[in-house]
Parts: sequence; C-alpha cells; structure tokens
Amino acid sequence: MKENDIKKIEPGITRRDFLKTSTSVATGLSLGLGAVSAPAIGKNILGANDKIRVGFIGTGNRGTQLMKSFMSFNDVEVAGLCDVYEPYILRDNSKVHKKIQDEIGGRVPAMDEGLGGNVPIYNDFREMLDQRDIDAVCISTPDHWHALQTVMSIDAGKDVFVEKPLSMTIQEGRKMVEVEQKSDRIVQVGIQRRSAPVYRQLVDTVRGGAIGKVSLARAYRISNMYPDGIGRRPLSDPPAGFDWDMWLGPRAFRPYQLNIAPYKFRWWKDYSSQTANWGVHYVDLIRWLTGERAPVSVSAHGGKYVLKDDRTIPDTAEVTYEFASGALLVLGVYEANGGSILPYGEFELRGAKANLYGLRNGYRIVPTSGGQFQDRGDLVSPVEEDYPQAANPTDLIVENFLDCIKSRNKGDLQCNMEEGHRSTTFALLANIALETGTRLEWDPEREIITNKKFANQFLHYEYRRKWQNEWESIV
Repeated sequence: MKENDIKKIEPGITRRDFLKTSTSVATGLSLGLGAVSAPAIGKNILGANDKIRVGFIGTGNRGTQLMKSFMSFNDVEVAGLCDVYEPYILRDNSKVHKKIQDEIGGRVPAMDEGLGGNVPIYNDFREMLDQRDIDAVCISTPDHWHALQTVMSIDAGKDVFVEKPLSMTIQEGRKMVEVEQKSDRIVQVGIQRRSAPVYRQLVDTVRGGAIGKVSLARAYRISNMYPDGIGRRPLSDPPAGFDWDMWLGPRAFRPYQLNIAPYKFRWWKDYSSQTANWGVHYVDLIRWLTGERAPVSVSAHGGKYVLKDDRTIPDTAEVTYEFASGALLVLGVYEANGGSILPYGEFELRGAKANLYGLRNGYRIVPTSGGQFQDRGDLVSPVEEDYPQAANPTDLIVENFLDCIKSRNKGDLQCNMEEGHRSTTFALLANIALETGTRLEWDPEREIITNKKFANQFLHYEYRRKWQNEWESIV
C-alpha cells in the first residue's frame, strides 16, 4: 500500500476499515483466489432489489446444504464465502486433495451451485464481518467455533443463522443468549425439526393429553461403524490450502490429523460429540413436544467398547435425564451395533394412555391396554398419519429465518437462542456425566451442578489467548 493511497480514504471510513479492506484483498491474492471485492460502506440494510445478502461461514458438507437451501429463495443473494480450506471457497471439487476425497468420500460437497466468480471469498471470517453490505451470516463451522463466530457476528450488526449444537460449553451458550438479547439482531438456531409441520401439529396433540401423562421418552442414534470407525491416522502436515491454525481457533494447538478435519471432528470430544451432533435434534424435539425446559439430574454410561479407531468419544453410550415434572428421557448413541430399536420413527413418547412415534413424514399413536388390576381394553383409538409430500424442514427453518429478518420480529423465530441453548445443554451435560463418571444434579436456574461441584470445571474451557481477547471484548 502506498502512502498516497491512505490519503484517499473516504470521509467516515476509519483507517482500520481501510486497512481491513486492503488486508482482505491481499489475503485473496496470497491464496491465489483473485481479487476480493472491497466492502460497500453504508448502513447494514437489505441489498439491491430487496434481496437479503447472506455470507456463509463454513462451506463444507453442512454449509453447502444450507447454502443451497438459502439459494432456493428468490430474495437471497450469496454475498460472501468463508472457509479455512481453499477449494471449499473456490467451489472447485477437483482441487480437493485426494487424501481428503478418500477419507470422507461423499461428505466432500460437489460444489456445483454455479455461483460464478463474482462472490467475495475469505479465509478469515472477521474480514467477512467487516463487510457492511452483508445483512446476515450462516454459520456452519465445527461446534467449537459457534460461540465466538455468533457473538462476533451479532457485534458486527449481522443477523445470524447458526447450526446446532449452539455451543461447545454451557457457559458459552448462556453468554451467547445474553449478547443476542441485548441486541436487535435476528438469530435462529438450525434445529430444523422445529419447522416440520408434523411435529408442529404434535405439540398440541401431546400437550393436549391425547396420549396421557408422558413418563418416559426415548430416542437413539444408531450407526454401526464396525470394524474401522473413523480409522487410525498419523499426525501430518495439513493439506495444501488448509489453514489448520484457524480451524483450531480457540482450542489448544495440536498437530493436524486427517481423521479430524474436515468433517470427522464430530468424533473428537474437543470439537464435538455425537450426543451433541444427533442428540440435540432428538432432545429438542422431545422437550418441545412435552413442554419440558431442562433436566434436574443426568447420568450416563458408555465407552469405547468395540472400535479401535482414533475417536475420543464412546462408540456406545446411554444417557438418562430426569425432569422435575416426573419423567425420564433416555438417549442412546450406538455406533458399534446396528438395527432398529423403535417400531417406527425416530423417537418414542410413552404416555399413560398410548405411545407416540414420529418422523417428519408421519406419526403413529399406538394405544396401550390396562395392566394389572385395570380394565384390559384400549385406552384410546389408534392413529396413523402420513405426510408423503413433507417439505424439507431445513428449507422451512431457513424460510422462517428470512421472514423474521424482514419483519424484525424475534417472537416468530421457530428456534431462538434460548431454546437452542436449553437443548444444547442436555448434550453437554451428558458429556460431563460421561467425563466424570457421576450422576449430576442440575440447577436449571443458576445453570450449575449442585451435587458434584468439581464437575462445574467442565462448564467451560480456557480459550487460546488471542481468541479469549476477542471473546472478552464482546461478552
């Protein structure tokens, strides 16, 4: 940058703004990405022709799915792509390293959206957040990034769609909620079952007493990964174009390993877990249908019983939650065996009159008969409902987010931050119970563990200093 260039800064643009713009362009050129568009300076308002300009942070497997969903709406314009892996922002599948192609196969996106070459690209999300003509961001990075990227996006004046689980720790989640509540930003958590019409109908069915008092709920994630699991891989240098230090972000530095990133981070407890990845969906659905907010106790059992891979989470685990209202929720994560447990659907509610099973395209109410000393007749009539043309709930929750951006009505969000935080808390408490090998008693008001106080150390972890500074500057 030449000295006389500095003098050309427009009135109202700070030197910091100008330097960030220059850095953004320089970053793009250093990556061989071509020039990155300079930011449009002005209010954060809807883009030209009333389009909502959306930037995407994390453009791998789930990020691509979400981008396609956003692009299906005529009022959306893709305004920026950000990822730590160069081929993912270039949208060029042919440039993905063969080792990654072999490692995760179909989880490498086709990247065939036809965006053209005019969408600005970044490998540092902070540069994207500096662009004042971006109205909203979609965050679909690994779990350990959600908190920082969400609060920094809100602080930058962006509306936010953030993938589940909301956070990596319970304390992060609460701080995220507090930051959002102090702002006027629209923030949606991507727990898409909240948008499925069948489940929205069943809320009234269950809470209206159709199956009686629910005393037990069950859900399972079953995926038999025997014999190889996520495999065993040596430490190595990251592939060309992969910014490993940025991928690690707030987490402690460690050497790269191919079966961590991209995609397989979900089997490493420092970055995710399957109780969070899948469990949040099921737990959120069950507590929404039944009107529960939080558990009062949690116990968990499990371990790495079968698989000899590099994972740091169990291949077999079962968690039991207890509610103050008098009910249990059982969540199983089985990755060393297969086969269905439930007769239908993805969850079970066992009521005093009947059992309920549901999927996004239908549900079954199965009556139960009276037991010992009771009338043996069925207590309710059976119900079978099918929705063969059920809409994709991801599209529906994205549509709800876009509608709320336009209306500025937080109350219409189908999964707001508080709901996302409460459901994520279930998964994170399960992980703490597994880590400590104890039954935990939970105070949902103060959000602390009351009977095993040493376990409260797992409510958060220490960020790397540079990211701790970013966090503290906002929260």
